[in-house]
Amino acid sequence: MLNRRSFLFTTAAAALGSSLPARAAETRKKIAFIGTEVRTNSHPQHFLDRLAMGYAWKGGWQSPRLQIAAMYIDQFPEGDLARSRAERYGIPLVKTIAEALTLGTGKLAVDGIAIIGEHGKYPQNEIGQRLYPRFEFFKEVVNVFAASNRSVPVFNDKHLSTQWKRCVEMVEDSKRLGFAFFAGSSLPVTRRLPAIDLPWGIPLTESVAVGYGGVDSYDFHGLETAQCMSERRRGGEVGIRSVQALRGEAMWERVAGSENTRRLLVAALTRSHNLPVEDGYPSAPITFDWARRVFHDGFAYFIEHRDGFRTTLFMLRVQDFTYAGLNAETNEIISCQMFLPMPGHSATTADFFNPLVRYIEQLVMQNRAPYPVERTLLTSGMTIAAVQSLHGQGAVIETPEMEVRYSVGKESLFWRD
Repeated sequence: MLNRRSFLFTTAAAALGSSLPARAAETRKKIAFIGTEVRTNSHPQHFLDRLAMGYAWKGGWQSPRLQIAAMYIDQFPEGDLARSRAERYGIPLVKTIAEALTLGTGKLAVDGIAIIGEHGKYPQNEIGQRLYPRFEFFKEVVNVFAASNRSVPVFNDKHLSTQWKRCVEMVEDSKRLGFAFFAGSSLPVTRRLPAIDLPWGIPLTESVAVGYGGVDSYDFHGLETAQCMSERRRGGEVGIRSVQALRGEAMWERVAGSENTRRLLVAALTRSHNLPVEDGYPSAPITFDWARRVFHDGFAYFIEHRDGFRTTLFMLRVQDFTYAGLNAETNEIISCQMFLPMPGHSATTADFFNPLVRYIEQLVMQNRAPYPVERTLLTSGMTIAAVQSLHGQGAVIETPEMEVRYSVGKESLFWRD
């Protein structure tokens, strides 16, 4: 259902998109769109509308910079929007992934692929992970690349897979076939409050992120929040050696023994705009003891990196994502909020998708990923190990296989247009 405001917004944006000169539309690079289901507020809906219709950018409207040549959608639930969107945007809705990539020519005929494998009715495994078919979608894409003896850039939304070996295989496929592979969360490229980035080569010793949501879903956003900052530390990323996930009092007992983790948790919480008004807040200061009382039922992931660096993700009853990191030489804490509002926050709810869509466009236009896919390989592995630890009642999961080494350049992704 459309109210007056959303109707005017939709029709105005559609008019802007359709007003592109035919010649300009012909010169836009073509992509295939592969998604699980298109319904209101599903990830495929958010990406599809922005790639096809445009999005708000720098106080104006950015018309589409790519052309969706075809789309494959895996499921059509009650409230399906895929068919109506295909008709509205003039996008062929095809029956197979291969057809979306080849456009009926029998060989690869697009310049890029967007895989949005989030939401939909899919089974869970024995430890509660939702088995979205991201790996299966990706392998069908790779099969077309191999048959065509040509490859193009690929974007994969969120985790790579729920199995470490499959995550590794996806990255190895991209290296073997030589295509730019971009993956992960919207958190690393969303707005930051304040608008900061960590200096490249900073002597960082520990990162803490605080977020909200469920296991094997929003926790991934929190891990990407921390990792996009931690990877800028001196020496770059070297991989992780172990992960432990704890709930409730066991989590707080562990944190009580680490002064730096307590300091970073408080610093991250002070960046929140949505703390619960409980136990004296906001008139009382935010302290570790206050957090322990108010968020007694939360859970956390404690991640030990191979170089002694530590990452802790707290999943608490908050409504935003925040970060704090510790400079070992100055003892200074650097902190910020990364914009990911809860559903229902009026028109701002999905603004955080806009920067990620822009980077998808640039991936295809420049044939270059904005950052190493190894970041998302590692955060996918962190998520897998953390879910295993929760299922094992807080068992420490050793991860010798996750020796993922990579570094990022001095240039800040956050500041890049």
